[in-house]
Amino acid sequence: MGALLQFVGDWGHALAAVLFAALGIFLLRRRDEAPEPRLLSAALLLTSCWALYVSFGGVSKPLSGIGESIRNAAWLLAMFVMLRRGPVGRAAPAVAISAVYAAVAGLILLQTFTDLAWRQLSPASDLHHALVTCSLILRMMTAIGSLLLVHQLYTAWPSRERGGVALLLGALAAMWTYDLNLYVICYFAPHRVSELYALRGLLMALLAPVIAVGMRKGMAGRLQLSRAITFQSLSIVAVGLYVVVLTAAAVLIELIAGPYARVVEIAAVFFAAVTALVLLPSPQVRALWKVQVAKHFFQHRYDYRTEWMRFGDTIGRPGEDAAPLGGRVAKAMADITDSPAAILMLRDERDALSFETHWNWTGDLAQVDAVAPATVLQIEKSGWIVDLARLKTGDGALILPGWMTQDRRAWALVPLIHYGRLIGALLLARPPIDRRLDWEDFDMLRAAGRQAATHISEAQGQQALDDAQRFEEFNRRFAFIIHDVKNLVSQLSLLSRNAERHADNPEFRADMVLTLKESVGKMNDMLARLSQHNKGRAEEPRPMALIDLLQQVARARARLHPVHVAGDAPLALADPARVEQIITHLLQNAIDASAPDSPVELRLSADGGEAVVEIVDRGKGMSAEYVRRDLFKPFSSSKAAGFGLGAFEARSLALAMGGRIEVESKPGAGSRFTLRLPLAPRTDRQEKAA
Repeated sequence: MGALLQFVGDWGHALAAVLFAALGIFLLRRRDEAPEPRLLSAALLLTSCWALYVSFGGVSKPLSGIGESIRNAAWLLAMFVMLRRGPVGRAAPAVAISAVYAAVAGLILLQTFTDLAWRQLSPASDLHHALVTCSLILRMMTAIGSLLLVHQLYTAWPSRERGGVALLLGALAAMWTYDLNLYVICYFAPHRVSELYALRGLLMALLAPVIAVGMRKGMAGRLQLSRAITFQSLSIVAVGLYVVVLTAAAVLIELIAGPYARVVEIAAVFFAAVTALVLLPSPQVRALWKVQVAKHFFQHRYDYRTEWMRFGDTIGRPGEDAAPLGGRVAKAMADITDSPAAILMLRDERDALSFETHWNWTGDLAQVDAVAPATVLQIEKSGWIVDLARLKTGDGALILPGWMTQDRRAWALVPLIHYGRLIGALLLARPPIDRRLDWEDFDMLRAAGRQAATHISEAQGQQALDDAQRFEEFNRRFAFIIHDVKNLVSQLSLLSRNAERHADNPEFRADMVLTLKESVGKMNDMLARLSQHNKGRAEEPRPMALIDLLQQVARARARLHPVHVAGDAPLALADPARVEQIITHLLQNAIDASAPDSPVELRLSADGGEAVVEIVDRGKGMSAEYVRRDLFKPFSSSKAAGFGLGAFEARSLALAMGGRIEVESKPGAGSRFTLRLPLAPRTDRQEKAA
């Protein structure tokens, strides 16, 4: 044994001695009068003494084997008392189990006698060699008998209370399993066993915390093994056993094959390694291993907490690169049963289930037949998950599309029900390890299907809300357009009446053609604003001369009603198209409120950092209450044929550009609408000119 290995062996056993001693003393200080804790503390302290002796003297010292026998006897006695006085009580077959305990105790006594005997003989004698071999066989038999008793105690313990002894018995099983492998290898290859002797101390040191957790009151009941950790741990153990078997096979080959041992060893190792590398990564092998672990180590097939968290993470995955909701739902449901693929079908306007999307399902799915409405009603009424392998035939049976019943991959059809209404269904592919659906699958898939239906229904509701908002936006713009159309109709009506009297006037005809062109242009602009690609957003404000725009609007209206423009102001920071809409709305309202011969004034000025446009008329005027409550309220108008949108749209456009509209009005005296817009920043050239 090398120096490093000797160091690991000595200090590993010393650490185990410290941990077991501390645990035994802690258990003694609890002052429990029952014999079980006292026997457990005695077994812990005797284990500590054995480990301490090995750390100082090594395994070759005379008392190391005897100390191990005493350790084993102490733990077996504690197990026997737990069996007789614990929850098992008299339910166990006392005579048969007591006989096994007595047999193992006899093996320990015989082993102790053998250890004392062969140490008194010369190492060169045949009797010495025979007694050493007998001692190894007795130790193997003791380990096997102890493992059988651990298994019997665990299975005899009530299932509801096994959590309190699982870790303790698991630690004892690990201890005797290591001893069994140690002595088997020592029997076949004694020159290769020094490493295992050295590492046994580290194993015992690792088992001490496990025993401590298992004996702590209340903790064992709360401690549950993770399925992932169990799967990985058992995988590591399986790999370790595979290596042990491979090593044992190599030792046997050396003993049997003679001069051809090396060639046979290389061939056997190569064949075993290639077989392992081919089979272990296979999805079928992994699925079978997971099924067997869940079947034999856990009460339920599913770890509900883990499955539910994974289900939520898959469906609710954020980010722009995430798959659409339908694909995420299909994957989340398929992951529960380890299904390699899934198809999502949603209810359409005919109440049939039509193909929506899929996850990993190969083949042409674009033309697959939908599930008939009558079948949809049957599934909705029952709410059952359809096991396609047990699909009934005859009267009352579900009539599913041929592609679904004939596809060998189809395994289960999960209904997605939201508040009693079937909104869709999910077709799951058969998992790598084909198995029958049972009650646990049905319960898990039913609960997950309802949750998935909630997500899909919420997404459909959000889509409907988005559509309604788009319609609302369209209707809002349409209402503004109708208001503008009304203004154009008023202009064209007045134009047509004047045409009857002034048709022979060339100047009037020229003005009429110009007015018609402007009206057509405005109508085209309205259609553009009504387009779904036009979001109705104001353009980026830019410096503009308000006087030019006012004069242009006044000229267009002067042919119909007298309009006067006065004043001037610096450049304003605004969107010309939106300002024109505001002035047009307010000016048209002023014209409608004025007498035919009463002019409307457009006054332009500056006030501080704002450009001020005043639209003044001497018409009917408005009451203060109407201005406060109804003027800027949509669909509220003082005119019989009005829509009540002009002032509302004008104020909305002004606010969008950082401006505002003020109103002064008095019944019978007219109204003054004041538009205030921010001035554009002055450039260096403008500063010098000023």
